[in-house]
Amino acid sequence: MRLLFTILLLSFPVIEIWGIFKLSALYGWWFFLYMILVTYLGWRLIKEEKQLVFAKLMGAMTQGGNPIKAMIGSARNLFAGILFIIPGVITDSLAVILLLIPIKNNSSQNVHPSEDDVIEGEYRRDDELLK
Repeated sequence: MRLLFTILLLSFPVIEIWGIFKLSALYGWWFFLYMILVTYLGWRLIKEEKQLVFAKLMGAMTQGGNPIKAMIGSARNLFAGILFIIPGVITDSLAVILLLIPIKNNSSQNVHPSEDDVIEGEYRRDDELLK
């Protein structure tokens, strides 16, 4: 099993490079434009995720959710951005699949109202005043 994994890991760059040559020969400048666009999108994904990671963590903690899930979601987006930056169609496909996997957010099930959340007040119907 370890040998199979090593062979697969070592052959992955060769397959990616072969795919780049074949697709660039087939599509020409369109494939080059695709590579530039995907690299830019991966860079933007990483940049925006770096700016939002602490806001996601604080939002998860203030809502009583699990901050580990917010960290996993941010790590997933950062890893997908790195995969987009690495040239190759296989890594781009893996990044898209990674981004499509949903992370379940059970923060609404963990929130229990406390006594501080109760708002006291008086009730009066407006239609009784009109009679």
